[in-house]
Amino acid sequence: MIVETIFSTLDESGRPNFAPMGIEWGQESLKVRPFRNTRTCRNLLSTGYGVVNLADDVLAYVRCALYDAILPYFPAKTVPGVVFSDTCSWREVRLISQSGSDERAELICRVLHDGRQKDFVGFRRAGNAVIEATILATRLTILDRNTLADGMNHYGKIIGRIGDDTEKQAFQLVQEYVETRGNQ
Repeated sequence: MIVETIFSTLDESGRPNFAPMGIEWGQESLKVRPFRNTRTCRNLLSTGYGVVNLADDVLAYVRCALYDAILPYFPAKTVPGVVFSDTCSWREVRLISQSGSDERAELICRVLHDGRQKDFVGFRRAGNAVIEATILATRLTILDRNTLADGMNHYGKIIGRIGDDTEKQAFQLVQEYVETRGNQ
C-alpha cells in the first residue's frame, strides 16, 4: 500500500527539506523510492534518517512539492530530523538498506518512533484532486502538453465545484507553477 506523505530530512549542515513522497507502508519498516537526483534521496543516504509526516494540509503538499518551502517544524524525538508542525502523526525512521536503479533508489527504513498530534480523517475529494494535480505538475518535463492540460482541467473542475477556500488556493498555486514552468 502506498501512502502519500510529506517526508522530511536534514542535509549534512542541518538544513531541513520537506518533500511529498509516496511511501510503501509497513508497520515496522517502510520503503521510500525517491529519484536519485533529489535532495530527499541525497539527505537520507548521507544522514541515514528521516521523518514521515501524515498531514491533511494540501497547501503544505503544494508548497513543498513545487516551491521548495521549508514548512514550520519542531525537532524529532529520537532521530536527527524535524517534524512538520501541522502534521497529524509522524514516524521517525532510520535507513537500514538501499538498492534500486540508476534513476530511483529503493530505501528500506526501520520505524524507530511513532508520534501523534491529531486524527487524520483523510482528504475530501477536492483535496485528493489537489494532490493529484500537484503530482502532475512535478512531471512537467516528462508529460506531453495534452496529458498535462487534460489532467489539470479535470482536477480544476472538481476543485472548482466542491473545493473549499484552502483547496482552491492550493490549486491556484499549482496552476501558477504549471503556467510559469510549462512555458520555459
